[in-house]
Amino acid sequence: MSVTAVRAPDSRHRFVDAAIHLFARRSFAGTSLQMIADEVGVTKSAVHHHFRTREELLTAVVEPLAAELRAAVEVAETQRSRRGRAERMLTGFIDVVIRNRVLVPVLVGDPGAIEILRSHADWSDLGERMLRLLADVDPGVGGWIKADLAVSGIACGMGMRAIELDDDVLREHLVGAGRRILGLRAPRCLR
Repeated sequence: MSVTAVRAPDSRHRFVDAAIHLFARRSFAGTSLQMIADEVGVTKSAVHHHFRTREELLTAVVEPLAAELRAAVEVAETQRSRRGRAERMLTGFIDVVIRNRVLVPVLVGDPGAIEILRSHADWSDLGERMLRLLADVDPGVGGWIKADLAVSGIACGMGMRAIELDDDVLREHLVGAGRRILGLRAPRCLR
């Protein structure tokens, strides 16, 4: 195996990590490929070797998170009852948000990032599936409003205080708030 073959995935990973860091500090719109190159300590052409545009880099940043969310949706869809599906989706979504607590606020709070995410049909479909699982607890307009509130509140709730909290404490509070918004009771095994 050549030295280039060993370094290429490592460089790509370093660019993605630098992008996450800069997106969190400066927003997607406020981050250039040159800034990412400067952060990693390479030339802009080195970044261009892996990513021609910021949009390609954003896709590389989001794909692991999308894969986690896709897995959570698929597990939730296997549950037998509407409430069981909503409960599993809520907790699965919260787990994804907690694991990606630095990135999620960027993705939901940056209009440029939102526009790019919406342009990916598979990501839009994934979001729609997730919202449907949550909204089905209360069929109709009220369910959709509650689902939107729960998802956006949880995603936007990753402010500076949340970033510093212990995962278990944060999860407990997010799950409680999400259940209240959706009108879910804690599963019997947790009462």
